[in-house]
Amino acid sequence: MNIASEMNSEDVLRIKLEVLRREHRDLDDAIRALENQGGVADQFTTRRLKKQKLILKDRIAALEDQLTPDIIA
Repeated sequence: MNIASEMNSEDVLRIKLEVLRREHRDLDDAIRALENQGGVADQFTTRRLKKQKLILKDRIAALEDQLTPDIIA
């Protein structure tokens, strides 16, 4: 049987969230390394990686919202 079918949807979302956070950290490391090298070509790559990082940040926030219960104060 498929392991994903044995897990509930919250567990799957938590795993996806951790994968996205890891990708976000990896992009952060890559950006930092490119910025340390400098160069015009690296500026374009850095800009592209920063956009990808922002997209990941939005996806992470969306998953966190799904996992956080709404509390009416």
